[in-house]
Amino acid sequence: MTAVSASRQILTQLHEVMASRLAAQAKLDRVVEIIGETLDSEVCSIYLLRDGMLELFATRGLNKEAVHVTRLGIGEGLNGTIADNVETLNLAEARAHPDFIFNPETGEEKFHSFAGVPIVRRESAIGTVCVQHVEPRRYDDLEIEALQTVAMVLAELIDNAGLVDEEMAGGAKPRTEPDVMPGLTLVKGLAMGAAVMHKPRIEIEHTVAEDVEAERQRVYLAFDKMREQIDQMTSQAEFGVGGAHEEVLETYKMFAYDEGWSRRINQAIDSGLTAEAAIERVQQRTRMRMREIDDPLLADRMHDLEDLANRLLRIVSGQMGTAATKGLREDSILIARNLGPAELLEYDKRRLKGVVLEEGSLTAHVVIVARAMGVPVLGQVRNAGSLINEGDLLLIDADAATLTARPQQSSVDAFETRFAKSKERQAAYAALREVEPFTRCGQRIEVMINAGLREDIPNLSLAGADGIGLFRTEFQFLVSATMPSRERQLRLYRDVLDGAGNKPVIFRTVDIGGDKALPYLRNENAMKDENPAMGWRALRLALDRDGLMKIQARALIEAAAGKELNVMFPMVSEPWEFDEAKAIFDAQLAYLKKHKKRLPEAVRYGAMLEVPALAEQLDILAPKLSFLSIGTNDLTQFLFAADRANPDLAARYDWLSPAILRFLQRVMDKTKSTNLDVGVCGEMGGRRLEALALMGLGIHRLSITPAAVGPIKELIRKVDLGQISAAMSGWLANPPANMRETLSAWAAEQGIDLD
Repeated sequence: MTAVSASRQILTQLHEVMASRLAAQAKLDRVVEIIGETLDSEVCSIYLLRDGMLELFATRGLNKEAVHVTRLGIGEGLNGTIADNVETLNLAEARAHPDFIFNPETGEEKFHSFAGVPIVRRESAIGTVCVQHVEPRRYDDLEIEALQTVAMVLAELIDNAGLVDEEMAGGAKPRTEPDVMPGLTLVKGLAMGAAVMHKPRIEIEHTVAEDVEAERQRVYLAFDKMREQIDQMTSQAEFGVGGAHEEVLETYKMFAYDEGWSRRINQAIDSGLTAEAAIERVQQRTRMRMREIDDPLLADRMHDLEDLANRLLRIVSGQMGTAATKGLREDSILIARNLGPAELLEYDKRRLKGVVLEEGSLTAHVVIVARAMGVPVLGQVRNAGSLINEGDLLLIDADAATLTARPQQSSVDAFETRFAKSKERQAAYAALREVEPFTRCGQRIEVMINAGLREDIPNLSLAGADGIGLFRTEFQFLVSATMPSRERQLRLYRDVLDGAGNKPVIFRTVDIGGDKALPYLRNENAMKDENPAMGWRALRLALDRDGLMKIQARALIEAAAGKELNVMFPMVSEPWEFDEAKAIFDAQLAYLKKHKKRLPEAVRYGAMLEVPALAEQLDILAPKLSFLSIGTNDLTQFLFAADRANPDLAARYDWLSPAILRFLQRVMDKTKSTNLDVGVCGEMGGRRLEALALMGLGIHRLSITPAAVGPIKELIRKVDLGQISAAMSGWLANPPANMRETLSAWAAEQGIDLD
């Protein structure tokens, strides 16, 4: 039996049950029998939300005496977990799941395998439907898809019969108290405005099709209209020519024309679903896959597909009104579970002041577009849609990663004061734009920026930076559906060099792999990495796939024709890795020279010191280098064996720990006699107190975020290197109990403001 025929068989019988004059309880009793018989399931049970608890309402295979007796809290047991997370579970051994609990009155002790799906209404779980077998096994896609189809029809039946709590089904009372919610900074900035719910989802009223061909035609017409909208939107985006956002929108557009997606929707219609239910059915499968994907980039592409499905649902149902189409009437903060790049473009940029996402990640396509629009974005604000009311006053502090809903007047006043001070500080930093950063003792410190997009280049002049100390070339690879061609890479690198003018640009060769995996560049062993940050990534990957590096080398060399080219290799662990990488560039230089191509005036090679092992071989490597950049982000996690993406460890290890500072001091001591240009690129250099410590160690080149350039230039002008160097030497020889407090106190004595 195929998934289509199983679903069609179940739907046909469910349609008869729903049309019958049976009481609601009798209908549910019949439903579990239908599912059990069709899927040859030993157990099928339905739990519904009542009085805030999941109650066993109907079962085939468990003790009938447990019906209306067995109750689970939200988050309790496997069914409670399904309802809490609104997710599907598919387990070969139920007892192995950490949330498993045993309910003796049900008689389920002999059953091992378990599969369950949520019954969803108004984006909340109002119940669950599950199956169980004695034999330990994972359920196949046919069974899971049939369960998900049943759950959709059940949601309609249950809602019409009034079987669940009204409050739990979406009628909760609005909140009135102030609430401060944490999140993840996706695009920095401050914003204040009224909450506007994006509300892209459509409530599906009818799930079972009367005429399959009519439903198919509705979907075809909706696809045509959606693609027309996307084409128009992507062509009218006002960002200027070029940029990562263009590649993002092209990738997004590719999904809109994906034939595989439309084929899956057609198959769902074949099973007997309406057009709306078929689109939702396919999206449920997509959401289940999203929860199984560890790769954030693939997950972000799935979010783009979710955005398109919501758009398709609105078109096919005739419910076109989102907050964007209705228009923003005042300064607004947009609230959404997730958001696609095209949906963001629909909003009035004059009144859209910020975005709050319940999900979202730093690599999400919408973040790239929001950054280009200059809109602050706070992500991973859990349950924002249910904790915030339409029209609530919101304060976004994306710098501190917090959202305040319904603030008290005192909080609003403080926020407005801070906003004004922020504007004043920015004006003061802007006044230093053309001022060279010399210390009080006359030492020139280079202050450069980190970049990775075409849009970042104007920040060079806006911030008054000396150049780009780190251009991350991998971003073009991350937003592309296929490997970027040499021509495409060349255009980007040439645009960056042209935009930088006479200021230097250090291109870091592609740093992908690990947590930045690409769907078109797979390695089976790497996919099994337990520690991806220390696995098949960066230079290791590039040397294994040397065709990738050859193409990039050629593109960089051609782009820098007549100019100086600065190339930096990431994650160098041994000198031979640097030698092999440089040999690839030398071979491309020789090839282009042979073919009479114009070459760069000079090529300077550098390495990133991120792997501690390299510090022990600097005497071998240093003579081959033009510059060395210390990558403090990765270096810190490697030194402390602490994953910086782990929230439990993120704040545990201090950049001003004597372990890190002593390590950096040893690096500087080893390179003193070589006259090697040593700098730092990473967050550490963009913090005033940490930057003070780095200057005390003799580091005179910092590559930081554009926003940090003004504050760091202002700091440099207050520092006497002789004084801070002497103080640092003493502290590192005999470390104080708290280096941060000691350094802060010293800075205060010198009249150096560290705020």
